[in-house]
Amino acid sequence: MSMKTNHQLPLPEVLKQEYPLSEELQKAKLLRDQEIRRIFTGESDKFVVLVGPCSADNEDTVCEYVNRLKKVADKVSDKLMIIPRVYTNKPRTTGDGYKGMLHQPDPDKAPDLLAGIIAIRKMHIRVLEETGLSSADEMLYPENRSYLDDVLSYEAIGARSVENQQHRLTASGMDIPVGMKNPTSGDLSVMLNSVIAAQHPHHFIYRGCDVETSGNELAHTILRGGVNKYGQTIPNYHYEDLMRLYDLYGKKNLKNPAVIVDVNHSNSGKQFKEQIRIVSEVLHSRNYNPDLRKLIKGVMIESYLLEGRQDISDHMTPGCSITDPCLGWEDTERLIYEIAEKC
Repeated sequence: MSMKTNHQLPLPEVLKQEYPLSEELQKAKLLRDQEIRRIFTGESDKFVVLVGPCSADNEDTVCEYVNRLKKVADKVSDKLMIIPRVYTNKPRTTGDGYKGMLHQPDPDKAPDLLAGIIAIRKMHIRVLEETGLSSADEMLYPENRSYLDDVLSYEAIGARSVENQQHRLTASGMDIPVGMKNPTSGDLSVMLNSVIAAQHPHHFIYRGCDVETSGNELAHTILRGGVNKYGQTIPNYHYEDLMRLYDLYGKKNLKNPAVIVDVNHSNSGKQFKEQIRIVSEVLHSRNYNPDLRKLIKGVMIESYLLEGRQDISDHMTPGCSITDPCLGWEDTERLIYEIAEKC
């Protein structure tokens, strides 16, 4: 085995001192966190919309996107809780391809992890500073969340990480909602086992320390569709799927049963325009059945300034996804207003 250490990365507390969150921003985030908590505990009936690019690839375009989002969020704040998706690390099925801003702060240059950690912290802080919207990210590497744990209001554990012990145990020590996606196989029991693990206290090694957690009662499920053994996508956003999840929750002794429906990925077969129709169907199911109304807390949508996707090159168009295809801004804005009307 050959492994070369390039250089020691700074400790999270050192980086937080270098790039601090002001007292004002800390207060703003705390208020957001409290409001989001009330949604997941059922005290508030606001509907969560987690929306943003598949991967946050450029600070300026991400901030332009979230500034537009803020204007819409203000108009629907009585009905919706808008949480921008600012996803800075990307799982790759084969290990190849763009792994997010954490690895490559500049997508067409070589990986630079120190620059990446600084870039993602600065971007999350800038989003909060400019818009007052604290964001969501994916916990791809549990040990890295210590660099961002004071700025995020929501974290997701992806389909490829959801069975991993370290992800589950780390989630049990978080004080914000953490969404467990169903694995790529679509197996709902794996996802629910992950929620059970995250809701319980644990004792384990984290960043070289012996730590104890008290359990995260806001751990919940995310339905993102699956893939069968022939590689065909199997959506799981239909009424029957939602009822099956409701029944499975009923058999478990879990706090705050909740699901977010990811309307892209294997639910849309990555046909990004389908997200509009799928959101409509999810809202219909939710309005039809009072039990589902309580269970379905929100939707996750992939959208950016421009629709579709592009390959990484030296002539990229800013605001167009370099990973999965996304809805464009006009469709996104229209869709958010529709959600506010229908939810």
